[in-house]
Amino acid sequence: MKRKLENELIEWKNREEHLPLLLRGARQVGKSYLVEYFGKTHFENVIKVDFEKQPDLNRCFKTRDPLEIIKQLELSFKSKIIPGKTLLFLDEIQECPNALVSLRYFKELMKELHVIAAGSLMEFLLKKKKYSFPVGRVEFLYLRPFSFEEFLQEFSPIAFERLQSVTLKNSFSDFEHLELLKWVRKFFFIGGMPDAIRTYKSTNSFLECQKVHRRILQAYESDFGKYSEHVEHKYLQMIFLKVPSLVGQILKYSHIDKETRSRDLKPAIHLLTSAGLILPVFATTASGLPLHAHIQDHRFKLMFLDIGLLQTASQVDAQDFFEKDILQINAGMLAEQFVAQEILANDLPDQNRSLLFWEKKRSANAEVDFVKTIDSKIIAIEVKAGATGKLRSLHSFLKLKNLPIGVRISENVLSLYDHILSIPLYLTAHLDRLTLDVLKKNK
Repeated sequence: MKRKLENELIEWKNREEHLPLLLRGARQVGKSYLVEYFGKTHFENVIKVDFEKQPDLNRCFKTRDPLEIIKQLELSFKSKIIPGKTLLFLDEIQECPNALVSLRYFKELMKELHVIAAGSLMEFLLKKKKYSFPVGRVEFLYLRPFSFEEFLQEFSPIAFERLQSVTLKNSFSDFEHLELLKWVRKFFFIGGMPDAIRTYKSTNSFLECQKVHRRILQAYESDFGKYSEHVEHKYLQMIFLKVPSLVGQILKYSHIDKETRSRDLKPAIHLLTSAGLILPVFATTASGLPLHAHIQDHRFKLMFLDIGLLQTASQVDAQDFFEKDILQINAGMLAEQFVAQEILANDLPDQNRSLLFWEKKRSANAEVDFVKTIDSKIIAIEVKAGATGKLRSLHSFLKLKNLPIGVRISENVLSLYDHILSIPLYLTAHLDRLTLDVLKKNK
């Protein structure tokens, strides 16, 4: 299945000077599959060291000398490792701290060799002070669940191609608009986890997708034991089970559990965030650039890793969901979750920036769902579940900050009216491009 990040890997491979690459992301978003596919497609051979399944290979990394490491791996795999022709893939690298340390020496002493490392729980390893991370000697890429466009490319390549050229002057017909909203509806339920997408392609069954979701959710919970030295298992499970009902709301710890102190819950939230299972959206005053310099880190909302997992965790019935209007089950929550995923999935792949929102709490409460920067301009984004809805907060923000344009993402067709660019849900990936077009015309 095609992933946009493959283009970044190709660019990395073809670079004259490349650093060892660390691919990060939550478990089961497709890191191993992507690297193996990339290796088989663009190298003569791939040597994959899976430290979880092959713990005996840890011994190869007791030395700091890359040449000695390679000799031992060649003996183990009975295959030559040739710079420029072989991709060395170190999977689940958090299980072998010495391998993580070795990346700096590959960069310094064997820089011609292409090395990719991946792991889902590296943050916990990096918290241990005795491990010195090779800062400046490794580059990062982040892989997230499938975006809506990656999903659409799998099922309707023609529709995917059409999205790339849409503008205000060259938009969709009413029929095309409704057809694309149907695909959004499917994505809301299937989500972006590769196994769920693969299962739907082969079975055409939403119930089978839910089985995959449940298996993934259970696998995440089984991982909590690996976090135990950092925080108590019960707090991780408590938050993980509660977050689906809190998506899109400003977090109050009492909503998780009235009897548990916030100081016990905060470390658990931080760890689940580090593992990529929950996504924080922080309040910002948006008083200037960069927006992240104006974060109010005590005020935040939580999103889930994936909208499909969220649906299953919320115990939504598949048949009930598809018999009703596209967003009328937990309407605002789903729309906001979708847009959060899309913004992150289409951010720069070497960035892992938190999402931001804006709120005003003085004379009248006002909140804008997301705030981001596009071409050094502050852009406010309001998400509406249906095709209608007032935009008082968005207009308040534009007036307060003296900004020329705001964005509404909803079921509405693509349009521009009264300084508001209305973007349909299926075009969220093109938020930056469409907004820039309007800003350039307003100059």
